[in-house]
Amino acid sequence: MSVPEATTETTATCEVVFTPSGRSGHVAAGATVLEAARTLGVDLDTVCGGRGICGRCQVVVGVGEFPKWGVTVTPDHVTPPGPLEQDYRGRRPLVDGRRLGCAVGIVGDAVIDVPSDSQIHRQVVRKGVMIDDLVLDPIVSLHYVEVPGSDLDDESSSAFDQIAAEVQRAWSIASLSPAFVTLDRLHHALTAQDGRLTVAVRGGEVVNIWPGFVDQVVGVAIDLGSTTIAAHLVDLLGGQVLASDGRMNPQIRFGEDLMSRVSYAMMNPGGATALTAAVQFELDALVTSLLDEAGLDHTLVMDIVLVGNPIMHHLALGIDPAPLGQSPFTLAVATSLELDASAVGIRCPAARLYVAPCIAGHVGGDMAAAILSEGPHRSDARQLLIDIGTNAEIVVGNRDGLWAASSPTGPAFEGAQLSCGQRATAGAIERVRIDPTTYEPRFKVIGIDAWSDEPDFPDAATSLQITGVCGSGIVEAIAELFLVGVIDADGTIRGERAVATDRVVADGRTFSYVLRRGEPELLITQADVRAIQLAKAALRAGIDLLLEHAQIVEVDDIRLAGAFGAHIDPYHAMVLGLIPDARLEVVRAVGNAAGSGAVRALVSRAQRREMEEVVGRVVKIETATEPRFQEHFVDALAFPHRTAPAPHLSTLVHLPIHQPRAAARSGRRRTDRQCQPTPAPAVRSGLSDEEMP
Repeated sequence: MSVPEATTETTATCEVVFTPSGRSGHVAAGATVLEAARTLGVDLDTVCGGRGICGRCQVVVGVGEFPKWGVTVTPDHVTPPGPLEQDYRGRRPLVDGRRLGCAVGIVGDAVIDVPSDSQIHRQVVRKGVMIDDLVLDPIVSLHYVEVPGSDLDDESSSAFDQIAAEVQRAWSIASLSPAFVTLDRLHHALTAQDGRLTVAVRGGEVVNIWPGFVDQVVGVAIDLGSTTIAAHLVDLLGGQVLASDGRMNPQIRFGEDLMSRVSYAMMNPGGATALTAAVQFELDALVTSLLDEAGLDHTLVMDIVLVGNPIMHHLALGIDPAPLGQSPFTLAVATSLELDASAVGIRCPAARLYVAPCIAGHVGGDMAAAILSEGPHRSDARQLLIDIGTNAEIVVGNRDGLWAASSPTGPAFEGAQLSCGQRATAGAIERVRIDPTTYEPRFKVIGIDAWSDEPDFPDAATSLQITGVCGSGIVEAIAELFLVGVIDADGTIRGERAVATDRVVADGRTFSYVLRRGEPELLITQADVRAIQLAKAALRAGIDLLLEHAQIVEVDDIRLAGAFGAHIDPYHAMVLGLIPDARLEVVRAVGNAAGSGAVRALVSRAQRREMEEVVGRVVKIETATEPRFQEHFVDALAFPHRTAPAPHLSTLVHLPIHQPRAAARSGRRRTDRQCQPTPAPAVRSGLSDEEMP
């Protein structure tokens, strides 16, 4: 019996190069681009798994000579468009020569470009929430499958077993388990469209399921501030911000600042419960508003990230905030948390809630998110990051080390508790300039383009009532009054200036400055100056204390975060001594850095890990128990500072020389008439309004 000769079958292969990754290798002739990408580990997106439905795997086929790889590609090296591409009607149209990677067959050497929007871990830039060069690392993935009809009648396996088996076959994802919230939807999803369904997977768990094809899931990033709540609705797979909204924190009715809310919780039975209920109701309403604006359903929300200061963190979670109201300010929990969104009253059935880690008793997840956004730990530059609110949170340092603290600034910077103060809304004075010779003011109002001394202003003002002065306006007004000599370095309004201008008026035992005449008349009172003086001294003392601990003499980069920080003028902030002396070009507003960090944590698992890691390295300084804080506070009461030099600021303006006022003799109360005169009015540097930073 003869033995047949052995035959050797050879399979033709093609060399494939993917750009921009540069990955290359050989694949069997006839393989699709999507199959080649999976084989070579190329980052090519898909939800439908190669059925030509989602359009996420779009590629561009290169043609010509490619000397770098020694490859020559002609059009016939890939298959021409077939029925799958010709019939494609997905949301992402095929334009600019793009092809569906799941439909293009490779029959010769090929160079395939994967556009950025076809990559799973694509790089995104979102200027609206100050996200630069973020690489997506989705926490949830979508997978469309078609469970074979024969399995629908298989009594030996459960509905979930049938679904999991098809997901494993089509996507190579094994060991899946169902989230509890999906259990009552399994049968409906399996039978509603004859086994065609989409599952959402997070870390080996099926966390949502829909009949038919679904290619979008969303998340919400929330910055829970003591005054405002800001939120962004984000496409979790694409990184696009779909909607943004903000509203006042309803807890304000229980107290303007954090400590007053803690006091309310401690002194009123059920007070903490009322505070929690108020904010949870608003969180749910805010998420619903965002979804309505985008025209999306609650079932599509898969992830929510919540950041906030420690007291907001505790109240949102229903944790007693009382320990944060007294030394040693012990947090109930500092680590990050993952919960069902229903834990904070948000009615999105499949959504998980990620609560950012806190840094210290009064430095919360909002500052952890701000660090993630601004990246001092990724830089050699010595950065000072300040989030100015009713409780200022401060971080200083670089990749070699970070120090964090908080200072109780109170609500003065937001216009609260001031005679003419109001929040930054239409009708509020937001910018102020005062003539050094006549002491006459001119100002700009939110909602009116013209300054008050410009011809168009009177007509514009008739349709918008001027109602007060917001925080940035107060800071500029007091800084300007100091520069022209109406206020001295100790913060006293100089009554002797009444001889030179009728804008300085007696007000009981002190004096005030008339910023605006008419109805309503707006005064900068001595009490207003003192309130800002105390707030700025608390902030500056915290900064100086951190710089002292970090052994930093001068910072390279100052970033002002938060609503107030976004509108404050760096020049005037430096004149008052709110921030240390520095070159003005290194001072900039960064908007809602906490919200931007929350968005980063929402769309990237790697960013969450980075935030958690860096928080563990931050050195916490508790200002309430630091002996040196009081010394720094006293020095910081003066404008711009009692002892710190101001070489950079002095190049822009001639600062009045600080001369402490004499103490009253015989224990009598000091009044302005008993004070020593201060130097002549400051001479401005000649900067125009356009040149002012």
